[in-house]
Amino acid sequence: MDTAPLYMDTGSATGVQLPTIGGGRTDTPAQRVSGPSKEVHVEDFLSRYSTSVRPGERVSFGTYFNAFPASYWRRWTTVDSVRLSVETSGTGSVIVYKSNARGALQRVDSVRVDGEAVSNFDLTLKPFGDGGWYWFDLVAGSTPVVLKAAEWQAEGDAKTPGTITLEITTLNKTDFCINNLRLLAENPQALEHVKELILVDQGTQKVADAEGFAEVAEALTGKLRIINQDNLGGSGGFARGMYEAVENGSDYALLMDDDVVVEPESIIRLLTFADLCKTPTIVGGHMFDLYNRTVLHTFGETVNPYSFQPDLPSDEMTLGHDFLSSNLRQTGWLHRRTDVDYNGWWMCMIPTKVIREIGLSLPVFIKWDDAEYGLRAKAAGYPTVSMPGAAVWHVSWIDKDDLVGWQAYFHARNRFIAALIHSPYEYGGKVVRQSYSFDVKHLVSMQYATAQGRIMALRDLLAGPDQLHSLLPGKLPEIRSMMSGYSDSQFSSDPDSYPAPKMDKPPKHGHGVRPPSYVGLLPWAAKTVIRQLSAPLTQASNDRPQANVAHQDNRWWRMSQYDSAVVSNAEGTGASWYKRDPKQLRRMMAESAKLHAELLKDWQKLSIQYKNALTEITSIAAWEKTFAAHSEQIEK
Repeated sequence: MDTAPLYMDTGSATGVQLPTIGGGRTDTPAQRVSGPSKEVHVEDFLSRYSTSVRPGERVSFGTYFNAFPASYWRRWTTVDSVRLSVETSGTGSVIVYKSNARGALQRVDSVRVDGEAVSNFDLTLKPFGDGGWYWFDLVAGSTPVVLKAAEWQAEGDAKTPGTITLEITTLNKTDFCINNLRLLAENPQALEHVKELILVDQGTQKVADAEGFAEVAEALTGKLRIINQDNLGGSGGFARGMYEAVENGSDYALLMDDDVVVEPESIIRLLTFADLCKTPTIVGGHMFDLYNRTVLHTFGETVNPYSFQPDLPSDEMTLGHDFLSSNLRQTGWLHRRTDVDYNGWWMCMIPTKVIREIGLSLPVFIKWDDAEYGLRAKAAGYPTVSMPGAAVWHVSWIDKDDLVGWQAYFHARNRFIAALIHSPYEYGGKVVRQSYSFDVKHLVSMQYATAQGRIMALRDLLAGPDQLHSLLPGKLPEIRSMMSGYSDSQFSSDPDSYPAPKMDKPPKHGHGVRPPSYVGLLPWAAKTVIRQLSAPLTQASNDRPQANVAHQDNRWWRMSQYDSAVVSNAEGTGASWYKRDPKQLRRMMAESAKLHAELLKDWQKLSIQYKNALTEITSIAAWEKTFAAHSEQIEK
C-alpha cells in the first residue's frame, strides 16, 4: 500500500493548466489543479494485474508505472504507434488521455463497457516529439467495474527477444540479496529471457551460507550462479557481470545493486524497449527511495561539462519528487522527455555489442564508473535512456555523506580521471580550482582524514593510469589504515564518551555562527584561514569540545570558527571529535596546492595518457587478468 500512488491515482487532477493573460499564453510556470484523493482500499486489488473500481468512482492509470511514456518510444525505437488493450467486466467507461511536453492534458477517446469486454485503442506516436504520455482512466457505473488486464502493445520486428545476464554485485548484504532472489523467483515471467542470474559475492558474509538461500536457489531453476571474488569494489563487480555476459553469449548485461528491491516488470520493459531501439542503446531504470517509497530520487542525470559534476537535465526538475504529494498528471516537468548522459548502475542494461566495442568499466573501485561509461558510450555513438516505468527501490543517500570519509578518495580521483578523458575544455573547465577549494573547506573544517584521502587521490592520479588495476584490492584497506590515525574519523556511538562542551567565550551578541555574506566572502575566508593557521590553541579546547554539532550543521563556515567540536555522522549512529591542528593544516594545504598546481600544469599531458590507456585498462583481457588473480579460476 505504500506504493499504491505509483500504480493507481484516485485524485481528481485534470492535468497541468496553462495560465492566460489577456487571452494569450504566457511562459509562467504551469499551475497544478488537484482535489482530495479518495482512499485506496487493499481489498480492491484483485491480483498484480487486476483491480476493482467501486460504483460511481474513477481511477486513473496516469501513474508512474502504468502510463505509457510515448515520447521515449517515439524518439529511440522503431515503434510509431501503440495499441492499448483493456480487458474489463462490469458497467462503466474506459477513457484514454494524452499529454504534451508541457503536461497539458488532452482527451483522446472513450468507450462504454458492459459485461465482459476488451477495448482496443490504436494510438499514434507522432505528436510526442519533445515529451508526453498516454494513459487511461476507468469510471464505474452503478456497479463495480473490474480491470482484469491491460497492456500497451506494439508491432516490432519479428525476431526472438534478446537474452539477458542479470548480475548483482554484493558486499555483505545477504538479507537484501535473498529477498531479491526470492522476488525474482516468484515472478518467473520477468526471468523468461534471463539466461543467467549471476551474484558476484565480494563479501565475508557469503550469500550462499545465508538462511533461505537453498530454497531460493532451487526456485530459480538452475539460472543462478555465484562467483566469489575479492572486494574489487562496485566497478570490479559490475565489470565481472559485463564480462560474464559477453562470455556466455547474452545480448545484454543487466547490472543491479544489492541493496535494492526490484519491480520485476521493469526487467521485461527494459528488454522490450532495448530490443526495439533503432541503435544499440543502454537502457536504465529509475531509483525510488526504499524507505519512502513514493519518492523518486531523480528522473535523469547528465554531467555538467564545465564543473564536471552530476547535474539535472533541466532547471524544472527536482530531486526527491514525491508522487504522493504531486502525481504524474499534476507535475509538468515529468512530461518533458529527459535525455541523459548516463544511468546509475542500481539498474542498468548494457548491450553486449557495446561492451565488445568500448570495453568494460573503468577499474576505479567505486564512484564515477557509471557516469564515465555513459559518456564513453555516447562518444562512440551509443545513447543512454533512463526509462520511465522501470525502477528499483534503493537505499537513498539521505543518511549518507560520501564526500567525507574513506569515499572522498574515490570521489576526488575518479572525477579527475573521467574529466581527463571526457572534458571538452582545455584544462578541464573549473574542476581543478574547485577541487582545491574543496580541500581548503575540508581543512578549515578540521576534516583532516578526508583531506589526506583527497591528497592521496591526487598522488595516485598523477602516477598515471597503468596502476589502476593493481590498486583495486588494496586501496581501501590503505585508506582505512591512514584514517585510523585521525580523531575526526574515529567514531563513538556513546554520546557520553566525550566531555561536555564548553565555550571559552560567549557567542558575539548572543548569536551563533552565521554564514558570511556573498560580498564579504573572500576577505572573511582569508581572515578565517589566517586564524586557523596562526591562532594559538588553548588547553581547554584540547581537553573538551567547544560545541556539539549535528551533521546537518556541519558546514565549513561554521566549523572553521571552532578549535574543537564533536560532530555527528550522517547516519546518526555516532560522532567524532574534530580538533584544530595548525601544523596539519599548514602541511596539507601546502601539499594540496602543490599537487593541484602540478595537475593543472600537466593536464594536457595527463589527458593524453589516460585517453591512450582507456582501451587497454577497460579491455576484456585486462579485466580477465584481474579476475583470475582475485577470484576462482576462469575457465576458457
